[in-house]
Amino acid sequence: MKTVLRILRHVLPYKGNIGIASVAMFFSVIFNMATVVLIIPFINILFEKTYPTMQELPPLSLDTLKPWAFTQMNNMMASTDALTALKMLCLLIIGAFFFKNVFSYTQTWFMAPAEQGIIRDLRQNLYEHMNRLSLSYFSEEKKGLLMSRIISDVQLVNDSAIAVVNSLFRDPPQIIVYTVLLFIIDWQLTLIAFVLLPTTGFILAKIGNWVRRESDHLQESIARITAVLDEGLSSMRIIKAFRTERFEIEKFRKENQQYFRTFVNIKRRRELATPITEILSVLVVVVILWFMGDAILSERSAMSSGVFVAYIFAMLQMMQPLKYFGQTINHIAQGLAGANRVFGILDIVPRIVDREHAQDVDGFHDSIVFRDVQFRYDTGDPVLNGIDAEIRAGEVVAVVGPSGVGKSTMVDLVPRFYDVTGGEILLDGRDLRDIRVHSLRKLMGIVTQETFLFNASIRENIAYGEDRADMDRVVEAARAANAHEFIMDTPEQYETVIGDRGVKLSGGQRQRLSIARAIYKNPPILILDEATSSLDTESEVLVQNAIENLMRGRTSIVIAHRLSTIQKADRIYVLDAGRVVETGRHDELLANADGLYTKLYQMQFKL
Repeated sequence: MKTVLRILRHVLPYKGNIGIASVAMFFSVIFNMATVVLIIPFINILFEKTYPTMQELPPLSLDTLKPWAFTQMNNMMASTDALTALKMLCLLIIGAFFFKNVFSYTQTWFMAPAEQGIIRDLRQNLYEHMNRLSLSYFSEEKKGLLMSRIISDVQLVNDSAIAVVNSLFRDPPQIIVYTVLLFIIDWQLTLIAFVLLPTTGFILAKIGNWVRRESDHLQESIARITAVLDEGLSSMRIIKAFRTERFEIEKFRKENQQYFRTFVNIKRRRELATPITEILSVLVVVVILWFMGDAILSERSAMSSGVFVAYIFAMLQMMQPLKYFGQTINHIAQGLAGANRVFGILDIVPRIVDREHAQDVDGFHDSIVFRDVQFRYDTGDPVLNGIDAEIRAGEVVAVVGPSGVGKSTMVDLVPRFYDVTGGEILLDGRDLRDIRVHSLRKLMGIVTQETFLFNASIRENIAYGEDRADMDRVVEAARAANAHEFIMDTPEQYETVIGDRGVKLSGGQRQRLSIARAIYKNPPILILDEATSSLDTESEVLVQNAIENLMRGRTSIVIAHRLSTIQKADRIYVLDAGRVVETGRHDELLANADGLYTKLYQMQFKL
């Protein structure tokens, strides 16, 4: 029930559209019922060949509703001749069908924005929430699964919500109106017909519960297919290099086949609702035909031909909303399964949040200080064990050490990609957690070894995040990054689209665009994860020169893999086993023959 209420909360913003649509649907049902009522005198005139005479109108009350309604109809017909009455009935039937369809289309017109609005809002909320989650969440979840949540599961929730809304304002009014009409005509026969309804409801509920369980398996299968596709298409170069096409094809085939089997099972079970509903409805109609036919033939009933036809027609008209109502149960079952997965993500509390009294900062002026900083991931393994360090404004500070000692983790704490689990990091004397995240990260530009560029133009990549880029600044940033020359050689120059992740560019060119992006942002603090370690010599020289341009006049934190790139650093922190074991300049550290830095330097240069 809680999940249903959460779904309905996403429906409330469209209550205006839904209200108008429900009123239109109500009038559509009324005019549809009018066509049924108009059949009674029409059939009587044509087949009984008798024409009514004026009768005394009984007083209107609950007990006399049926004779009052039939007398009114009789007197209206008796007030004119048969041919004129027939013409009037034909016009009224045409009018009733016309207005029924006008109101039906009005309902569709106003429901369309609500239907798409719900799915738009849910996807937007889900994507916004994902952007608020910390990096640790994305390292634990598969990208394909998250994509499936936004695309497939949200669609299921939307279908469920719309099914509920449509059914609520379409099916119950029709069922109620036709039920009232049937009871007015003959309440005893109607009671017999409704005996079978609990049986129908029980069967549909059982089918709905099974569909809900299997829907979970189906959506998980979609998520796995999306994950396999994402991994396969992203690593096509590796696949071809290792000749693993058959392996990847077989992996996709297994997931695709699993989805096929699950979907077929759900489709077969879900579609049971329609034939079961129809069979039971026809059974009801046949029972009614038997009882009514027997009563009329044995002259126990004075029911006219028109009333008889109207009763059967109303019963058949009620079959459609009953069938839709059965389908709605399955839609709700699938939607609830999808909603639980969507709301499961929306309920995740972001770990990196602004404290209640967090404030903005206007810049970086003095220093960044690590004070007994400790950190451990959710696995429980400690990564940093009491880090003490200082980065003064305007300095170039490097962090080095063997692989896996926590270099990247230490630096990732500065922009609060993660929060410390012990100790504190101070920026100009203020705990980072007392600074608004957006304001803190605005101070920083980050260039990593693994560059990520977007499938957009070079201009859009350099001025990433700005709708209207300052072209002078874009060109200036490109020149400083030693990228302007190769950009001018591309077909569309700064408007050249570089493909997915910049696949149309070389590694050095991608790295220089990444540096140009950081220069364009013009941040006071730079975080550099050694950007030249995977480049050829020529590209390394160009990129290193671009990095020096980028670092000029800024505070820089460098994660160093190649020690040759940090010899001019103002201070070097050497990490081992999550601790700072050495601190100093390049020459000072090399002077300690037994130090870890010296060993790393000798290993790298084979001295």
